[in-house]
Amino acid sequence: MEIIMFGTGNANVIEYYNTCFMLKEDRFHLLVDGGGGNIILNKLKKHNIPIEAVHNMFITHEHIDHLFGAIWMIRIIGQKIFNNKYDGNFNVYCNKTLADKLVLFCEMTLHKKIIDSFGKRIIIHTVKDKETKLIDGKEVIFFNVGSEKSIQFGFSLYTNDGKKLTCLGDVPYNKCEEGFVNGCDLLMHEAFCLNSEADKYKPYEKSHSTVKEPCILAEEKGIPNLLLYHTEDKNYKNRKELYKREAVCYYSGNIIIPDDDEIIIF
Repeated sequence: MEIIMFGTGNANVIEYYNTCFMLKEDRFHLLVDGGGGNIILNKLKKHNIPIEAVHNMFITHEHIDHLFGAIWMIRIIGQKIFNNKYDGNFNVYCNKTLADKLVLFCEMTLHKKIIDSFGKRIIIHTVKDKETKLIDGKEVIFFNVGSEKSIQFGFSLYTNDGKKLTCLGDVPYNKCEEGFVNGCDLLMHEAFCLNSEADKYKPYEKSHSTVKEPCILAEEKGIPNLLLYHTEDKNYKNRKELYKREAVCYYSGNIIIPDDDEIIIF
């Protein structure tokens, strides 16, 4: 499976794009979040992924750094549908509260010809806690991450060779996610900043974590691969080195600190 990290930054970054990525394995394609704007269109172009090839998207939650890129995807795909330049449906997966807001936002901002495709060619699928959806032949189970802020969902799936991948969204691990984290081969977890800079960035006030917490979790659970994203960008010139140096103090597995546009083979 390929994990194409279109963006790796938190909501306030300017050196990175906001966290969003695509999973690709054979016919399975899933775009996860859209970042905060139409840069998502440039990211797809940069990786030679035609808009017409994107048919499935999952939006973790309603914050603008994850949602607004999705609005642009709906807009462009809606235009292509209207002009008979897009085959099949565009499926958007998200929780019910977000689905209602997404439809309302689109109705307020997009052309009627695009809105007319809703429920016909642009399908918004609401997901419930611990619900499995079949996407391009692969079972993806969605779950409520127990966020203290807006409702947020993560997901878990298996690669074709039986490896388990779990994504916890952009909030710290919650005990309610234990079943999805246990036995995981790759855990995707936010890390707002270095633990040594917690006083500077105050991640806990924002319901985020530092490098330390997910590393301790992955070590305790025996997870062999840990991918950290949704970070600050003041350390962008040497983020990999700094974050890995701190991570190895708490975690003995394979630590992945991706840059924007990096492709991880899992």
